[in-house]
Amino acid sequence: MTTDSTPKVTPLIAGNWKMNGTSAALGEVRRLAELLAAGERPRCTIAICPPATLLAPLNAIAAPSGIVTGGQDCHPAAGGAHTGDISAAMLADAGAQFVIVGHSERRTNHGETDELVRAKAVAALAAGLVPIICVGELEAERRAGRAEDIVAGQLASSVPDDLGQQGVVIAYEPVWAIGTGLTPTTEDIAQMHGTIRKLFAGRFGPAGASTRILYGGSMKPSNARDILRIENVDGGLIGGASLLANDFHSIISAV
Repeated sequence: MTTDSTPKVTPLIAGNWKMNGTSAALGEVRRLAELLAAGERPRCTIAICPPATLLAPLNAIAAPSGIVTGGQDCHPAAGGAHTGDISAAMLADAGAQFVIVGHSERRTNHGETDELVRAKAVAALAAGLVPIICVGELEAERRAGRAEDIVAGQLASSVPDDLGQQGVVIAYEPVWAIGTGLTPTTEDIAQMHGTIRKLFAGRFGPAGASTRILYGGSMKPSNARDILRIENVDGGLIGGASLLANDFHSIISAV
């Protein structure tokens, strides 16, 4: 299938397991590897971001099949007296290539500001990781007609001025659609992704024009194909559907 993703950019399908999964869940990764080996070569990069406790063992299982891994968060400092936190360098040492920063659940549940998200992205780049920087509006903000202004502000304040050699990934996640089964219309998604592309290209030039912009917010096998057809949608940040090998493989196959 031909998509309207950004030219010359390999789409990214990234699974965010959130606070789900023990060692028993590694069986789903083995099953996903089997499904990938039995079918066509994927036309996208596949990443799984498990809880930190599973990162190293999952990476060992996933790497031979071409699946890469990422963390779900990192501390802005390289080390120090930060009990319970994990640094970007530690994630990289466990085999991660990506790290999610600024997810709406971190912004809401932990009060993370744009400035903190930016500092985490800087730390990720310094450790050689690609930060997946999340932005998105609340339902009330969309109803008030402020969605694009909110996202533009988050981009301006959360994204570092220097994208580093490896660059960043942007994930647009309308907060009201995460885990609710609700999704914006294709027109809404196209408009927001187009706005993000315009802002990024204006700020970073060619690097911004080729930055991957993912859609996150209740993407599942039943709607993945339609969403991935939308212009400037370069993949997805997948929540619940990434926990099950068959569902995640169906989304990968939609690329």
